Amino acid sequence: MNEGIRELLKQIPSMEILLSQPWVTAYEEKVGRPAVKGVFSDIIGEIRKSLLEGSTPTIDIDRICIEAKTRLSRHSSRSLKPVVNATGVVIHTNLGRSCLCASAVEAVMECSSAYSTLEYDLSTGERGHRNSHVEWLLCQVTGADAAVVVNNNAGAVILSLAALGSGREAIVSRGELVEIGGSFRIPDIMSISGTRLVEVGTTNRTHLEDYARAVTEDTSLILKVHPSNFRVVGFRSEAAREDLAALAREKDLVFMEDLGSGFLLDAEAFGLRGESSVRDCVLAGVDLVTFSGDKMLGGPQAGVIAGRSQIVERLRKHPLMRALRPDKMTLAALEATLRKVLEGNSREIPTLAMISAQPEGLLQKARQVSRQLKKKFPDFSFSTTTVQDAVGGGSYPEIPLPGFAVAISHPVFSSGHLQKRLRESEFPVIASAREGVVLLHVRTLRDGDVARIGSALRGISSGTGVASDGAS
Repeated sequence: MNEGIRELLKQIPSMEILLSQPWVTAYEEKVGRPAVKGVFSDIIGEIRKSLLEGSTPTIDIDRICIEAKTRLSRHSSRSLKPVVNATGVVIHTNLGRSCLCASAVEAVMECSSAYSTLEYDLSTGERGHRNSHVEWLLCQVTGADAAVVVNNNAGAVILSLAALGSGREAIVSRGELVEIGGSFRIPDIMSISGTRLVEVGTTNRTHLEDYARAVTEDTSLILKVHPSNFRVVGFRSEAAREDLAALAREKDLVFMEDLGSGFLLDAEAFGLRGESSVRDCVLAGVDLVTFSGDKMLGGPQAGVIAGRSQIVERLRKHPLMRALRPDKMTLAALEATLRKVLEGNSREIPTLAMISAQPEGLLQKARQVSRQLKKKFPDFSFSTTTVQDAVGGGSYPEIPLPGFAVAISHPVFSSGHLQKRLRESEFPVIASAREGVVLLHVRTLRDGDVARIGSALRGISSGTGVASDGAS
């Protein structure tokens, strides 16, 4: 180490000096003294590393303190927080997917703040089973003989494959070997579960004969996978579920389908076509169907496995079941959501209400929001415009939802600047942009969101000297 670097290292303020800064006390009360000290240590360590690598960073106590304040401020506030979803994407994967209905929220609050009957049978006074709270409900809405719930649909697929196909073969069409967000690849999942993949057909065409020819003594199941956002159009064909079910019965195999989003209701009634419901799959003869609880069901994150009782029983007894089981809050929310479906009040579930919202109602809502904001923020321009919304979550990618949005512009600020400032507001507003304007898709706006948007706009105005004539 040369003398110059040694001298620069000596200029780094001591930990004692840094911790004695008057502003430090406030952060120590929020995150604790060791955490504050750790942040300073990280910054000092970065400076030392830069010096030793030949860089010459400016060593200044004020700069160190500014960087420490930035990091501590970020660490001192909640990271997981609610936002306004003004994107028009109903099941927004990055924004937490589905919002729970009121009864589900109430059920979660009750069960999380008190002891519960999670694994206690009130009729016998003995230990019960957590799955019993939702199994009967799931059987009613899916038409299946039995059902179990795990923490998410990826877990449902892994458990099913591990219990039914470990050490044996599973036949899958090449057109269904997809990767679904977050590197969830079907071949990798099968490998992890110990199931040997047998590919049949081609990317665009797979026939029943392809499956039949691939069956051997080592085959345990036929697996059908929902392609999520991936689609092949044009010259394509696939084997019908009913035919695959018949083949599975003939060869004494399990026919399993990963349905992904898992709509429980009649999709046609919601203006959606081209997808099958869970009940459709069960009626077609699928032995085991896996699907998500937080997509088209509109409930909490969960993976549901519904099907024939003899097969589901094998899953219950598998060691992975304990590792993947859901917690009490998930089950409380799922039970409340399923009861809404069974009661026929599915439109009280936010996800289903948003998907089924009609263009006329959305136009009226957009005009109302535009008028409200225009009265309070005359320096911004507001108008209504047509947009394409989306179901999201890998569901119905080919069926855009016609919608309306409030377009916001400003004579000084660019749409990118407005987007950023909305996103950084105390209650973040996540919006889209198009042709120089910010778009607030009204389909996904919830009660209270207009006031939150107004608060964000007021913050933008007051922070830049732009006049605002009132609070939201």
